Amino acid sequence: MRVAINGAGIAGPTLAWWLQRAGHEVILVERAPAVREGGYVVDFWGLGYDIAEKMGLVPDLRALGYPVREVRYVDAHGRRRGGFDVEVFRHLTHDRFTSLRRSDLAATIFGALGDAVETRFGDSIASIEDGPGGARVHFERGDARDVDVVVGADGLHSRVRALAFGADDVAEVSLGYHVAAFDAIGYRPRDELTYVSHGVAGRQVSRFAMRDDRSLFLFVFADEHLREREPSDDAERKRVLTNVFADVGWECPAILDAMAGAGEVYFDRVSQIRMPAWTKGRVALLGDAAACVSLLAGEGTGLAMVEAYVLAGELDRCGGDIATAFARHETLLRPFLAGKQAAAVRFASSFAPKTAPGVLVRDWVTRLLRIPAIADYFIGRDLRDDLVLPDY
Repeated sequence: MRVAINGAGIAGPTLAWWLQRAGHEVILVERAPAVREGGYVVDFWGLGYDIAEKMGLVPDLRALGYPVREVRYVDAHGRRRGGFDVEVFRHLTHDRFTSLRRSDLAATIFGALGDAVETRFGDSIASIEDGPGGARVHFERGDARDVDVVVGADGLHSRVRALAFGADDVAEVSLGYHVAAFDAIGYRPRDELTYVSHGVAGRQVSRFAMRDDRSLFLFVFADEHLREREPSDDAERKRVLTNVFADVGWECPAILDAMAGAGEVYFDRVSQIRMPAWTKGRVALLGDAAACVSLLAGEGTGLAMVEAYVLAGELDRCGGDIATAFARHETLLRPFLAGKQAAAVRFASSFAPKTAPGVLVRDWVTRLLRIPAIADYFIGRDLRDDLVLPDY
């Protein structure tokens, strides 16, 4: 089977790995000139961790990861007012848990492909001619290709989704927040292996000390604080963040100063993608392109790997009956991912509450997470993946 995959983030290379392992021909296309670097830190656990273990990647991922010790919420003077020991997560996941940069996870998966998969960086699928005998894929650069399946693994703002589905069957559901991130060298203070956050109603800024004297900064703010159009370049992003966080206090003046001299700033809406179907003809969507749970869900990378594993397995099993493979993939995963999306909606409002009382309650609850029974009640159900994966 010949498969064209648009997007070399998490889902795309995972799908490519499993397909080429089964003997299928894959072309992986990525708009960026190389595997993306930087970005925010994700927590990695659950079924995604299981898939990484099947791929032999866990030792590398744990070496790249950070054994975070504490999540700490502080007031405007830097005094602790909430938080918890991350050991609670390790206990609930039986130590199958690590925190690492999303880009490090993506690079590790891509590196595992070696030379087995044709990869085209600096390119993207430009159009798709879908027919009963196959699909002809046209690229922005280079010759067209005839393939059996086209997969859009190209994120929240998927190009393949726009080409194949248009806007009629796509719902981008805002969770009411925007998010931004950047990193800087030499920032002080550093609290090693501690995720430190300060928030006021509807606005939160966090920092995390990484290797090589780098610090990562994450901003989350409610949509009502964006009183202009969404920024389109780094200069506009920095200006918007400066306006939104100028009066938040704590270390914000120093963090905004560090941002002024930083390079690329990640900036996006916090949204989910909900669709009545993830496939159309010979086109399938995967990961955030199909059923984005949102950045605040905390498990999007792992879920993308699960989706890729299942789709690869069903395509390999189907004997050329692509419609059946697509249907089995969706039947198995849709209820599971719908539950994850519902959990993400619940979590977003508690991650960065929009009211001052909400901030106080969040901080109070996080202090109680040191008690195992309370931790299991509040977060245990969302950490568990109630799905049995087929053994392809």
